[in-house]
Amino acid sequence: MPGDSAEENPASAPAKEESKTDDKPKEPKEMKAVVLTGFGGLKMLKVQSKPQPTPGEGEVLIAVKACGVNFLDLMLRQGVTDNPPKTPVIMGYECAGTIEAIGEKTEGFSVGDNVIALKECHCWAELASIPAKYVYKIPEGMTFHDAAAIAMNYLTAYIILFDIGNLRSGQSILAHSIGGGVGQAIIQLTKTVENVTLYGTASAHKHESLKPNVTHLFDHGVDYAQEIRKLSPEGVDIVLDCLCGDYTNKGISLLRPMGRYILFGTSSVVTGETKSFFSFAKSWWQVDKISPLKLYDDNKFLAGFQLRQLLFRENQHEYVRQLMDKLFKLYTDGTIKPVIDQVASFEDIAEAMQRLHDRKNIGKIILDPTIQPKEKTKNEAEAEDRAKSDSEPEESIDSDSEPEEISPPDTEPEEIAKSDTKPEAKPKPADAEAAAPADAAPAATADAATEEPKAEETPAEGEAEKTEEEAPAPAE
Repeated sequence: MPGDSAEENPASAPAKEESKTDDKPKEPKEMKAVVLTGFGGLKMLKVQSKPQPTPGEGEVLIAVKACGVNFLDLMLRQGVTDNPPKTPVIMGYECAGTIEAIGEKTEGFSVGDNVIALKECHCWAELASIPAKYVYKIPEGMTFHDAAAIAMNYLTAYIILFDIGNLRSGQSILAHSIGGGVGQAIIQLTKTVENVTLYGTASAHKHESLKPNVTHLFDHGVDYAQEIRKLSPEGVDIVLDCLCGDYTNKGISLLRPMGRYILFGTSSVVTGETKSFFSFAKSWWQVDKISPLKLYDDNKFLAGFQLRQLLFRENQHEYVRQLMDKLFKLYTDGTIKPVIDQVASFEDIAEAMQRLHDRKNIGKIILDPTIQPKEKTKNEAEAEDRAKSDSEPEESIDSDSEPEEISPPDTEPEEIAKSDTKPEAKPKPADAEAAAPADAAPAATADAATEEPKAEETPAEGEAEKTEEEAPAPAE
């Protein structure tokens, strides 16, 4: 019969079931990413599997080959940046790689293009979907590692030197943290102008490698302001400050007439491994209020620059694109060449970020998702296991929960003692003194059972408090 088609074609039922299975949405493929699970110390960084993104309208999907590590990432981890994102979040502000897919209404790019990209987070992953207006084709011959090292650092250095600082031949500059990624960019870009005197501050262990490229180099621990006044009594033309705090007042005092002070970072707020409200408050408290009338009388200029604000919130992406074209030309001509301190895997991000925190890097730190993690020595593995075991009790304790194995709160210790004493075991008067110690023992046990347990401070917490009290160390 026509209505009995299912019986006539038994194979049709499995076919229908198979078609239903095909209609189910496929689970997205996964990728490896560095995730910030919460604001705090290094243990908040986790390498996790995340769903692969797909490019939306006006976006490109980049297969990431290299990522830049900046001091801004360290500040984000601690939660001391302005308007930090909600956690968990994939970290990273810059990456370089190859375009793998293109979203709708995206023009100017093709699959296979090698590019640099900037984004507020989500760059430290094997794949990143980024709006095309923040993506720049890299010139032929530029490596992915160089590309990841050039974007944020050289953009910042170029803008503060030329567009804000208006550097010209015969002028002088004081630049803090001259050994870091931005500092190395300042050194190289300064050489494009004739007869510039460059004063720099850096940690003592970096001086040997920096001296050939810096006119006068000072350690942070010395009174560099007094030393500069001996060399140049009138002061300097430009002060480039990425530290803030007490360095601001010294920098403004060193300006000569028509001098420009430019603040482009606040890294002095980072002292310990975790956020310190004391360091943050102290840094800003040390900055004197600047009177416009005082600047007017002294013929001095005060300026500030933040690339994130300019690009992502003030929407100056066309201006930034023009500058990237200039930097690409300087790279192609051999005028600039990023200095790379080290290349680390995603799994080694904690060690890389600690190196940045300790101001040990000379140049840029790069993450490469394609390389294998560094093999740990026996001592490093044991130290990592101890750190994990030390952190477990801290993570398992809930301050809002009641301790286990405790008597009900309505039961007094005396009542517990009475309930533990058998009524038929009443001692005779002659044995009263001998029975007293035996009766006291349960009461003592009950007292011990109802005593609130004292929370012991873990070594990690103690070390964090000590670290937060240390004097701020400048970032590089």
